[in-house]
Amino acid sequence: MLKSVLTIGSALLLLGSAAIAQERPAARACAGDIKTLCAGVQPGEGRIRACVKQHFNELSEPCQAIVLKAAAIGKACRADVKQFCADVKPGGGRIEACIKPHIAEVSDPCREALSAATAGKS
Repeated sequence: MLKSVLTIGSALLLLGSAAIAQERPAARACAGDIKTLCAGVQPGEGRIRACVKQHFNELSEPCQAIVLKAAAIGKACRADVKQFCADVKPGGGRIEACIKPHIAEVSDPCREALSAATAGKS
């Protein structure tokens, strides 16, 4: 289970499909951790994701919480993102921008995960 949480959740840190509704909080919560734990890692081709996965237990509590929330969203919305945004390259908020016009069409589990994440924002 931890492996799937890390795989899905770390996608958040690359602002991929799991980043829906979490992009900005993740940047704030995880930027310092990434800077510290992944210094010198060249972004791209999954290298930051791999670094975060390797150092998950060393991440700050706020960053771990965001990653876990993103994992829940990623799991709940995976089919929706595949259906509505299959041709969209993850990163830079593109998945979030793609899914927004389809928010009324997403599955109930996805909508619930997004609502829960939005309700948990500070």
